[in-house]
Amino acid sequence: MLLLAFDTATPAVTAAVHDGTAVLAQTHQVDARRHGELLLPAVAQVLAEAGADKHQLTGLVVGVGPGPYTGLRVGLVTAAALGHALGLPVYGVCTLDAIAHQARTEGLTGPFTVATDARRKEVYWASYDADGVRTEGPSVDRPAELTARPVAVGAGALLYRDAFPDARAPEHVSAGAMADFAATELAAGRELLAPLPLYLRRPDAQVPAGYKAVLPA
Repeated sequence: MLLLAFDTATPAVTAAVHDGTAVLAQTHQVDARRHGELLLPAVAQVLAEAGADKHQLTGLVVGVGPGPYTGLRVGLVTAAALGHALGLPVYGVCTLDAIAHQARTEGLTGPFTVATDARRKEVYWASYDADGVRTEGPSVDRPAELTARPVAVGAGALLYRDAFPDARAPEHVSAGAMADFAATELAAGRELLAPLPLYLRRPDAQVPAGYKAVLPA
């Protein structure tokens, strides 16, 4: 197994190579406005650091969000293009699940919530039990509308501490954690998600309704 993983669902542009046992290389850069500019150089960097050729890859792993439309589609379109060009399967992973997996591997115990910044004073969130299995979500809500969730990780939790009083790192997703989550699931024979976006919102751009006639009937 040799997986290339990347995610653009949060302000972080992150990529990693995983051999089925461990992360061989990873990179992480926070810049919410340059996903399209940074992703392919990040992919080239981790492949070079891992000493891997793209033709040696056995699969691609991409974060499917939830996340903003513009950033999220960069990763998904890139994964689809690379998968098609290289003849590789493309596996989707919920970005919140990857953050949860990282939190668990870094020592977090007990039930917890992952919350990322959804802008508009909202968060994308999901809750997990003591075994790290998702029990609620993913959803998008205003933090004040959620019942108290004391233990939480992610940028959204850190931003809205009134709703998440015990907020902590990791702040953004790590492609290394995402790759490790995917490798674990695949090795156990469990299916991953289709590489389709979890937007959870309608796009900001809408087709106008009720055009006003400008020509005589």
